[in-house]
Amino acid sequence: MKRGTKPAKIDRLEPKVRRGLIVVITGNGKGKTTSALGMALRACGHGMRVCIIQFMKGDLYAGEWDGVKQMNCDIELVATGKGFCGIQGNPYPWEEHRANAQDAIDLAREKIASGGCDLLILDEINNALKLKLVDLEQVLDLLRNKPPLLHLVLTGRDAHPEVVEIADTVSEVREIKHAYRKDIEPQPGVDY
Repeated sequence: MKRGTKPAKIDRLEPKVRRGLIVVITGNGKGKTTSALGMALRACGHGMRVCIIQFMKGDLYAGEWDGVKQMNCDIELVATGKGFCGIQGNPYPWEEHRANAQDAIDLAREKIASGGCDLLILDEINNALKLKLVDLEQVLDLLRNKPPLLHLVLTGRDAHPEVVEIADTVSEVREIKHAYRKDIEPQPGVDY
């Protein structure tokens, strides 16, 4: 078989019962958003509608913004944040970060209520919760009101124990080694 081609016949697994999952990707290692973007790529391959809401990102360019535009997929990416609150010299006050995160919560509610997507990724919502930019009850409300077939993915460090308890799948990304610790700046295409 030539590289880049697929076999003539591929079986497709069809679950006996379809069910929307709650997936949490947390931990201190690199790759939580990247994992969620990989899920968006898979969903694209299945012809699913995807919405990605970025709670903390929005002040610095990220390659996924243009990357999803280049894919022939039904993926909407909305960066609502002002960067990572309180770190790396972020100049915006907590109140502004909170207001943006509240806008992201409202957008997530709209997406859930509209039924307009099959996979909803709430990128960095765990961080937003830890920093009190969103409230635990708001996040739990999103989880409780998730339609039965909607897949909901929550990324970011420090996932709240109650969110972890409700989730169907939880993965923890653990840092073993990171280039940043060697004073290597973040690299395009790998880190952002």
